[in-house]
Amino acid sequence: MSSVHHRTATIDGHEIFYREAGPADAPAIVLLHGYPTSSFMFRELIPLLADRYHVIAPDHLGFGHSDAPLATEFTYTFDALAELTSQLLDRLGLDRYALYVQDYGAPIGWRLALRHPERISALVTQNGNGYEDGFTDSFWSDLWAYGANPGPDTEPAVRAALGLDAIRWQYVHGVPDPSLISPDTWEHDFALVSRPGNDEIQLALFRDYQNNRPLYPLLHELLRTGEVPVLAVWGRNDEIFAPAGALAFARDARDAEVHLIDGGHFLLESHLHVVAGYLRGFLGRVLGQPGPRPAGTPGRAG
Repeated sequence: MSSVHHRTATIDGHEIFYREAGPADAPAIVLLHGYPTSSFMFRELIPLLADRYHVIAPDHLGFGHSDAPLATEFTYTFDALAELTSQLLDRLGLDRYALYVQDYGAPIGWRLALRHPERISALVTQNGNGYEDGFTDSFWSDLWAYGANPGPDTEPAVRAALGLDAIRWQYVHGVPDPSLISPDTWEHDFALVSRPGNDEIQLALFRDYQNNRPLYPLLHELLRTGEVPVLAVWGRNDEIFAPAGALAFARDARDAEVHLIDGGHFLLESHLHVVAGYLRGFLGRVLGQPGPRPAGTPGRAG
């Protein structure tokens, strides 16, 4: 099993933490995490890829072990997080890579793909939206209201998402057997979100999320014309990004591979080996590096 290295790089004056594993000359895959977690969410997936691929998994600024300047010291937007990620990948010399995106990682990844489509060898989305399809009203209506009119009338509803119960819900909701999910996950995330000043960082990104939506038509055009291979592997019981968000990729991406799995938002916590099997099979076909599958993983499904 390949060793996983834990490194930092100074990007635009900020220390950005990233996990790295696998041969440096192997095809690269970049793993981009969502809210409210960090590259910690990929801790078990990375070793399952690193025998054949060069794996990079950064923590976004304000998350995990990366620097977290106060919101009064840094303007937190998805544009800014994508710019830091782009500079990190340049620093690491990655000029061609597959992207695996989840939740917040999706709008960051779409910006990278739109900026340099020639660098993207494949796109993998795991509960990471790229369409208006899939936004569940019960979850998103409060966030859209806050983004349109931030203030004391709209903030309390979204601030509740920073609480322990709300973070735990993201992990266990829709999982047929919640006992598979370690409490370490939500306790880890809650501790980091609860650091002094981190609430304002998260609120800034909540306000900015609406600015991701205008990117979607540009992404769809890229999928239609760029012929980048696409895998969507999705927890079908996710009430943040519903299955329609996964199925929508088949409208624009040629031969998109879509798998709906009986899980929730953080699918790697309950179905790690299922996801790893689909991912390794997909990467093997599109990057020409099939390799042996981890024990117990499936092949391609319809």
